[in-house]
Amino acid sequence: MNTARHHMFPRSKHLGNGEIPILCCFTSQDCHYSIKSAASVTGIGSDHCFYIKTDSGGRMIPEALEQQIIRCKNEGMQPFFVCATAGTTVYGAWDPIEKIADICERYRIWLHVDAAWGGGLLLSPEHRYKLSGIERAQSVTWNPHKLMGAILQCSACLFRQDGLLFQCNQMSADYLFQQDKPYDVNYDTGDKAIQCGRHNDTFKLWLMWKSKGMEGYRKQINYLMDLAAYFSERLRATDGYELVVDPPEFLNICFWYIPQKMRGLDLAEKMARLEKIAPKIKAKMMERGTTMVGYQPDKKRPNFFRMIISNQAITRADLDFLIDEIVDIGESLYETM
Repeated sequence: MNTARHHMFPRSKHLGNGEIPILCCFTSQDCHYSIKSAASVTGIGSDHCFYIKTDSGGRMIPEALEQQIIRCKNEGMQPFFVCATAGTTVYGAWDPIEKIADICERYRIWLHVDAAWGGGLLLSPEHRYKLSGIERAQSVTWNPHKLMGAILQCSACLFRQDGLLFQCNQMSADYLFQQDKPYDVNYDTGDKAIQCGRHNDTFKLWLMWKSKGMEGYRKQINYLMDLAAYFSERLRATDGYELVVDPPEFLNICFWYIPQKMRGLDLAEKMARLEKIAPKIKAKMMERGTTMVGYQPDKKRPNFFRMIISNQAITRADLDFLIDEIVDIGESLYETM
């Protein structure tokens, strides 16, 4: 976001926001919280980061984005940055990048794609279509420490325009980044980033990629996607389970377990009681020491389980066990609630 601002108003680096129009940015209401945080940190203001409505599957609605851009322009603000998410944190949803890119080009707005979670699908020829349009972005974030299984915090931020990151962040501290070193100083990348320097996992990522190869990663990612499809089908076939988003788009499987004695309740009462079910089941699973699966609510739904299938060591037997374990705990707990 800082680089996008520098690209549009390079003098803001020296003069601050007071000498430029009031900027605003846009992201989906299911985005990662870091987008609004970035608006706050850069001085744009979190109130000038507008959440765009999503559909029932958690995908940004392009028409709502364009309406908000027009509304902001009419109010005297300068739209400059849109974040499209490729694999949202909760539902694993994919914003329609192609349609969002069309809007960004129409209004000359920087398009950023947050592919931190979903970017690994680019390594699968069978599934990379979900990221169609990502090549039109001005910047992309991608975290190999997630889907690829690299070590924490192995992350990448890619920019279309060569040299822009240096122009934005460079402070030319000659006590650190001397220009007369006996090697190519272009390898001193610390001046590209606001952190000055950080642990560099590039070599470890290269070794891991070299070891597995493109075919190895293709098989790994396709295996995980196949497991997600298997798990979803098993949930549909087992009494008491309901998928929150059906079918799931990615490796995020969100679901409820409804104990047998709750299934005949009216919807309002069932939803109220469901709020308590997932936390109690998780607590019991951790007490038993069997599994640890996250749960959460959203704005419209009571607490549900959010199973993320990203560990390549997971087997179908593990998923079968989880399904049976939740049923066993859920039925026994409901008797005492």
